[in-house]
Amino acid sequence: MSEKTLTEPDPAAGEQCPVRHWPALDLTGVDFDPVLADLMEEGPVTRIQLPNGEGWAWLVTRMDDVRLVTNDARFSREAVMDRQVTRLAPHFIPSRGAVGFLDPPDHNRLRRSVAPAFTARGVERVRDSARRMLAELVDELVAAGPPADLTAAVLSPFPIAVICELMGVPAADRHAMHTWTQYILSSSHGADVSEQAKEEMGAYFTELIDARADSADEDVASLLGAAVGRREITLEEAVGLAVLLQIGGEAVTNNSGQMFYLLLTRPELADRLRADPSVRPQAIDELLRYIPHRNAVGLSRIALEDVEIKGVRIRAGDAIYVSYLSANRDPEVFPDPERIDFTRSPNPHVAFGFGPHYCPGGQLARMESELLVDALLDRLPGLRLAVAPEQVPFRKGALIRGPEALPVAW
Repeated sequence: MSEKTLTEPDPAAGEQCPVRHWPALDLTGVDFDPVLADLMEEGPVTRIQLPNGEGWAWLVTRMDDVRLVTNDARFSREAVMDRQVTRLAPHFIPSRGAVGFLDPPDHNRLRRSVAPAFTARGVERVRDSARRMLAELVDELVAAGPPADLTAAVLSPFPIAVICELMGVPAADRHAMHTWTQYILSSSHGADVSEQAKEEMGAYFTELIDARADSADEDVASLLGAAVGRREITLEEAVGLAVLLQIGGEAVTNNSGQMFYLLLTRPELADRLRADPSVRPQAIDELLRYIPHRNAVGLSRIALEDVEIKGVRIRAGDAIYVSYLSANRDPEVFPDPERIDFTRSPNPHVAFGFGPHYCPGGQLARMESELLVDALLDRLPGLRLAVAPEQVPFRKGALIRGPEALPVAW
């Protein structure tokens, strides 16, 4: 797209707003992205250009508009497949048929195949084993003594163990899964490394799912194998979904890292959770609302026809992003949104997305967060940062924000 197309306004299409360049920022702590904050101030519908891809895209930041775009068939994920839309990631390697780039009804068909594993009952199926695995990790942490890296000791191995348990991946293969995921999620290794990791993980799941074709077990690989066997989905579709779910399962590491960084730098919050355990489930929802879990924005959509949002015409073919982070700070929905309020009710946050592409692992992630808060705050009443807050290293070049290490003592 030419520079003229990028900058010349078209009032008929509502493009009187300038295109704002949004660089890839390596943000630390739970600082809210300053560029996003400015865009929220500029208006409900703005235009952005991210570091990679081509051209510009619309951005909506208010809750009602975010819900509209994510839940309206006039905005398509599938149409992104053949476009080099402006984006944060330096490489864009979507697998055709992957659930993240499907629209209904195909999207619903794939989601149905694994839905039993992610219902409340499916998540409860792994709660006891998750609690046992976490207790063992905390036992090892306590035995080794302080100081320790909470990320390496607990926050990284715990979500890996839980998602592998849910997926049906044997314990011996957890390390390989973690390595592949890190290469896929980071932009710092380059497109070739990311693509190779994705291919290797895909090959692994191809073999695992194929071997579970006759299984009646309730893990994800078995559910996918059975669905392939019934010809409800193809093996390629099953593998793409398995890769997406496995990668998503590790996002809890970064989210919980930010959560504990916040609790340890604002000890009055941790003290409140220790003093009143009954408030913990509600508090976790408030922390999920508040924590900026990703950099910039996620996946875009393409308008399939002209749509008007807040008086701005989004034309057919235009790319559009939503920001769940900004929606979670919408003052029309969350009074005093910059304040962490453990009694906030209602709390209709969209930390796990909205619409057909709502994160299937939302209940699982919430359960893991509850277990982590219970285990670490109750067993380590003196838990504190072992370094100054500004010395905690945060991940660079990552799509999902979080501390690289969280040095603690107790």
